Amino acid sequence: MFLSLVLIVAAAGVIYVFVPHDDSGDPVRAVDYRVELATARRAAPYQVVAPAGLGADWKATSVSYEGDDGANWHLGFLDPDGKYVAVEQSTAPAKTYLPDVTQDAKNTGRTETVAGQEWQHWTGDKYDALVLKSEGSTTVVTGSAPTARLVEMAAALKSDA
Repeated sequence: MFLSLVLIVAAAGVIYVFVPHDDSGDPVRAVDYRVELATARRAAPYQVVAPAGLGADWKATSVSYEGDDGANWHLGFLDPDGKYVAVEQSTAPAKTYLPDVTQDAKNTGRTETVAGQEWQHWTGDKYDALVLKSEGSTTVVTGSAPTARLVEMAAALKSDA
């Protein structure tokens, strides 16, 4: 039995050494969100936004639209420094929606003017956020990225109209 174990370990070692593997590759895959964006823009009862004009070093990593329970739009990115930034929109009540998407960030009482609109500035232990409440929906730019990157994302947001 001991001899069998030695042979198995030796074979596994040979396979590990001679089978090529690249640990330096980027494990995060970029996603193409155009189809989901078009679907959300047709289905949502609000103006769905997505960034336009961001540099190629921003990588979209996740996208979803759920029409039930608040018509939730989500678009996640890694910024050029590898920090997370998400665009979230919903018709769900802000009181329950905001703690969820901002990871329990709190309103600081300050505002940030971005593209002529007053966004509320929220901070938290995990995520910071910019919050824009509109009639019938709430738009949030949130994530682990610094405020300057959140502002950059908010400034890039465009609707189809």
